[in-house]
Amino acid sequence: MTEAVSEALARATARLAAAGVESARHDAETLLALVVGTSRGKLGSRGHLDAESARAFDAAVARRAAREPLQHITGSAPFRYLELAVGSGVFIPRPETEVMAGEAITELKRLIVGGNAHPVAVDLCTGSGAVAISMATEAAGVGVTAVEISAAAHEYAERNAAGHDIDVRLGDIASAVDDLAGRVHVVTANPPYIPLIAFETVDAEAREFDPPLALWSGDDGLDTIRVVSTVAARLLVGGGLVACEHADVQAESAAGVFGASGEWADVRDHRDLAGRPRFVTARRVPRR
Repeated sequence: MTEAVSEALARATARLAAAGVESARHDAETLLALVVGTSRGKLGSRGHLDAESARAFDAAVARRAAREPLQHITGSAPFRYLELAVGSGVFIPRPETEVMAGEAITELKRLIVGGNAHPVAVDLCTGSGAVAISMATEAAGVGVTAVEISAAAHEYAERNAAGHDIDVRLGDIASAVDDLAGRVHVVTANPPYIPLIAFETVDAEAREFDPPLALWSGDDGLDTIRVVSTVAARLLVGGGLVACEHADVQAESAAGVFGASGEWADVRDHRDLAGRPRFVTARRVPRR
C-alpha cells in the first residue's frame, strides 16, 4: 500500500506541531527527504511513498515528536560553511555561535595580512569542533588547538576535524593547553553557561538530549566563563583576543567577569544574528 507524499507530509506536520515542534513543516520535509534520499526541494516530484519508506518516515517522525533533535536523527548539523557530524553525547552547534566564530576569523585574517603568517588559535569547550574547524578552514595558515573534556564529544570533534591540521585534545580546559601559555593570538569558547536554577526554562531538545556538561555551569551560569577568562589570560600574547559566548541575559555579568580581573582591556559585548547579546570579546593587556 502506498501513500501520497503530500498526505504523508501533512500528517507528519500535524503530529510534530501537536508535540510542540515549532518548525514542524520544515522538520517533516527534512525527515522525508532523508528517508527517500533526496533534497527537500525535490520532494514535490515524488508522488507516493512505498510501504517501506512510509514506515521509515513514521519512525523518524516519532523520534522528532519525542523532541529528539532533528540533527540527531539526520546525523549532521550545518555551521557556517561546514556540515558537521553530530549525535548523542555532543552539543549541537547553533547558528548563534556563527557570529562569534566570524569575529575570531576576522581577527586571524587581520593578523595574517599584517605579517603573522602562522597565528595560533585555541578553541576551548570545542564540542563538535565547529568553531575550531571554521577557524582552520577560513583562515589559512592558522595553527588551531581544540579542547574538549567529554570523551564522547571529543570523538565527534576528532571525526569532524579529520583531514584538517587541528590538534584536538581530550582534557580539562583549565590545564590541557598549558604548553601554549603566552603563545596564542586568539582564544574562543562556547562554554556551558546555563544556571542550574533555569532547568525548567530550557527547551526539551537541549535539556533532554544535549550533554549536561555542555549546558549547566553553577548557580549563576558563570562558573566556566570564569575559567575561560583565567585560561585565556594565561594563553594569550599581549593584545591577543578572547571571544566567549554567553546567554542572552548575561551581557553585563559575562563582561563583568573579564572586566574585573585586571588582565583584560577593550571588553565588549556583541549581538548574534537575532540581535540578542551573545558573546563578549576582550584583549589581553600587555604582559610585564
